[in-house]
Amino acid sequence: AQVESAGVAAELQDSHDVIAKRRRWILQIAAAIVVPVVILVMVEAGLRGAGVGFSTSLLVPCTVKGSPASCYNLFFATPYFPAGMVQTPRLYSIPATKPQGTYRIFVLGESAAMGDPDSAYGFSRYLEVMLRERFPSMKFEVVNTGSVAINSHVVLRIAEGLADQKPDLFIIYSGNNEVVGPYGPGTMLTSGGMSMPVVRSSIFFRSTRIGQLLTSLGTKKREWHGMEMFLDQQVPADSPLMQQAYSNYEENLRDTIRVAQAAGAKVIVSTVATNLKDCAPFASLRRKNLSPDDLKKWSALVQQGIDLDAANSPAEALKQYQEAAVIDDGYAELEFRLARVTWRLGDYKVAREHFLRARDLDTLRFRADSIVNEINRSVAASSRVALVDAEKTLSDAAPDGIVGTDLIYEHVHMTPEGNYLLARAIFAQIAPALPQGTEASEPLSEAECERLLALTGYDRWRLANEMFGRLQKAPFTNQLNHSEQLFHFAWGAEPPNENPNDTVAQYQWAIAQHPDDPMLHLRFGGFLFPYNRNAAAEQMRMAQPWDGYPMFLPDGTLIQ
Repeated sequence: AQVESAGVAAELQDSHDVIAKRRRWILQIAAAIVVPVVILVMVEAGLRGAGVGFSTSLLVPCTVKGSPASCYNLFFATPYFPAGMVQTPRLYSIPATKPQGTYRIFVLGESAAMGDPDSAYGFSRYLEVMLRERFPSMKFEVVNTGSVAINSHVVLRIAEGLADQKPDLFIIYSGNNEVVGPYGPGTMLTSGGMSMPVVRSSIFFRSTRIGQLLTSLGTKKREWHGMEMFLDQQVPADSPLMQQAYSNYEENLRDTIRVAQAAGAKVIVSTVATNLKDCAPFASLRRKNLSPDDLKKWSALVQQGIDLDAANSPAEALKQYQEAAVIDDGYAELEFRLARVTWRLGDYKVAREHFLRARDLDTLRFRADSIVNEINRSVAASSRVALVDAEKTLSDAAPDGIVGTDLIYEHVHMTPEGNYLLARAIFAQIAPALPQGTEASEPLSEAECERLLALTGYDRWRLANEMFGRLQKAPFTNQLNHSEQLFHFAWGAEPPNENPNDTVAQYQWAIAQHPDDPMLHLRFGGFLFPYNRNAAAEQMRMAQPWDGYPMFLPDGTLIQ
């Protein structure tokens, strides 16, 4: 019995020892985690208290004409761009008090959503005047948050920042920058090609004061040089990194919709329209295992096709291109050549398929591809939100069913007509659900919208001139149809025949219809500047986005 008792005591002692060891391990592990976290929290708090760094929240308090509002935070985008290269949207403010009867719409997306090359004539502006004129008893606030070079990683954070602003509707027009934008596999703005947990951890870290301090050490400011900065960032369609990009986009899109729905807002998701017919691939890569002999044969066949095409023999050129495609069908530029000769032969349906594939194979991925648009469609359906199919809308408007420069200037930025068509399609989704809306609500015509937006002959010239300048830089200069693009815009870049007094009258009429439209004042001031600096300053002063924000004349002079 004594032996048994001793054995039991030993077992109990062993059990106590094991428990004690486990407790020590737990305490040590907890200390290893908790202590550093506490230290980091204290350091973060200390940096904030010392005024080091800045808030990266989307909105900050401000006043507009003396009334409380929330305004865009100029530091919001810093976690997504290198120092000196931060891009901002058209600056906006949101009244703190939402007046009764107000319908508040937020537009989310990149530069195409913003309305580039001029947000004054983006689809959100057309939509705003349609709603305002067709439903005069209601007040509409259409806030466009689109910005250059961002993507869904940033769009999600924008939606989160707007969730408490009493939104009624979010419109999502996104997908062009999933590869070249922040954290994409073809970016040069941040590290790229990472899984979602790593991306979100990085965003969180770069948003803290500690992260801002550490990332600024030894960092030199860099200048923004547009699309030409990405020339070395080619990503082929079959790269494993593309699957990660698609997965990240889908997750971000679903989360953005969930944020909007949790805020009580409706959601419209749009597919993305791209220029197929008049935008050759920016870059192409041959398949990796192409032998020297096959490369020689392929090159000879392509050159023969080029020569036959130039000799106005598209049918014979097509045969040569098709033989080359048997050797290597992954070269985007060859696919574009196939599309063009097929189009010349009048087979527009097959030509469109080739144009689509040429875009999807483009290794400088500045355009949303077919998979991105399928994600837009499938996520809208599974999330039970409205879909506007911009890709189909613009294709249906093209005479041959293939979108070209009449609707999209270069690769993704819509012309006034393209923006009008998209706005009209979105209007058709919104109008029936409004209190006084019916399914028969007709939108304004394009001409009516453009009169209210003061899209004058001068402004059309200004837009054409802007695009003509852009096309003279890489990567556009590397496209096989570059000379054709320049020729298309050259006529529009000539000074307008419109009498300046007529331009003034158009602006004055539009402003009389809506005196509180800051964009009208801003663009009118820009027009007046060469003729009357004081009158220009008076107009541009009325475009101030919030109290205290400095406004400048086109020559950089501060407006007092």
